[in-house]
Amino acid sequence: MNRAGIVSIVTLLALEAGCTVGPNYRRPVVSAPASYRGATGAAEGQPLGARKWDTVFTDPVLQALIAEALKNNFDVKIAADRVLEQEAQVGIARAAQYPSLSAGASMDALGLPAGLLRGSGSGSGHSYISSGGFSIAPSWNLDFWGYYRRQTESARAQLQAYKWAQQVTFSTLVENVATSYYQLRTLDAQLEITFKTLEDRKQSLDLTKTLEQGGGGTLSDVRQAEELLFTVQAEIPDLRRQIQQQENGLSVLLGHAPENISRGGSIADVSHPVEVPVGLPSELLERRPDILRAEELLVQGNANIGVARAQFFPTISLSGTGGISSDALKGLVESKNLYYYAVGSLTQPIFDGGKLRSNLKLAEAERKELTDTYQQTIIGALRDVSNALVAYRLTRDYREQEQKLVVSATDAVRLARLLFFAGNTSYLEVLTNDTNLYSAQLTLLTAEQQEALSLVQLYNALGGGW
Repeated sequence: MNRAGIVSIVTLLALEAGCTVGPNYRRPVVSAPASYRGATGAAEGQPLGARKWDTVFTDPVLQALIAEALKNNFDVKIAADRVLEQEAQVGIARAAQYPSLSAGASMDALGLPAGLLRGSGSGSGHSYISSGGFSIAPSWNLDFWGYYRRQTESARAQLQAYKWAQQVTFSTLVENVATSYYQLRTLDAQLEITFKTLEDRKQSLDLTKTLEQGGGGTLSDVRQAEELLFTVQAEIPDLRRQIQQQENGLSVLLGHAPENISRGGSIADVSHPVEVPVGLPSELLERRPDILRAEELLVQGNANIGVARAQFFPTISLSGTGGISSDALKGLVESKNLYYYAVGSLTQPIFDGGKLRSNLKLAEAERKELTDTYQQTIIGALRDVSNALVAYRLTRDYREQEQKLVVSATDAVRLARLLFFAGNTSYLEVLTNDTNLYSAQLTLLTAEQQEALSLVQLYNALGGGW
């Protein structure tokens, strides 16, 4: 190739690398508050959302369940499959930026009886005619305006969005496993309390029958004691149903068929630090995977504007064919048998009924929508953190008051029974206080569950779990 040809190619490459239509991405201005609503600012140290999940959830059984879910859960596997699919799409989009080259070869041979063709070579009483050739065919759509580069940029942003969606799947799965496990342990505790209450009421019924038979009580007292017994006894089958269904749901999160679930500490043993460091709201933009996913979709939408704008400009293509062809195989490699063919084309859209302009308007409208979605996601994340902070602080107060109520209700039952067996009150007072105690114990379990779940929700809201 002569110097002029080399200079032309270098010039084309420089033009292609230097011209990309469409806006370059800039992150929208977001005014994050100085602190979260509901944050006390008293805690210092590594923010909760930046901690690994096994340092937040310290129950060894729960840690094992989360690890197993992250390995076997089908949503996690599907998210990983989507990342692989999009990686291939990036490769497809990127390939359009480069030239393509194809090659081909051919050979023909014909054998005829000797002397049939005058002047043909012969051997063993036959004449032979042969020909062959080899060719290569390059082609290249020059990317002067950045059409293919913007498509690649869009595909890469989509890939990053899939990767952040994968992280959303991880954090959501950690939250769901922890939530399901704490709900299961709450049901276990409810069943345990119900069995204990059942035994207490059986003893109370036996004593009431003894008093009635001795003349110190009435048949009405016996019936009321039976009502207490049968009421709590009816709760047991329903609690067992809920426990097994909760185990089934947790098994699915683990990627298993329904099976028994191991147990660790009780719901009352869950650790709840009085204050947790939450960091700054501005840090949420770099930590929450759903926010980062929304931003990558915005990057993709911004690149699509460049794709739409590039379609207004001419399409320039180069193609050609070159090779060697000969009527005789023995002369195939001779220079006189070389041939080539080259062509360049330029196509400029002139009239399309407004299609290209509408495509550009569509891309710009989609980018505006994605910008609003990005900002909406940030506002929603700030709301999630604030709600979780309020819940984490106030559910502790709720649980502490319920603990006091259980202590008082327990003593009220003790006093009512002493008065009844001493003949100083009716069994109705025992019935009322016993019912209040059972209800208070179940409510305390609900408060303990809500306190545990509030920490799970706060951890997820701060971008933890992945």
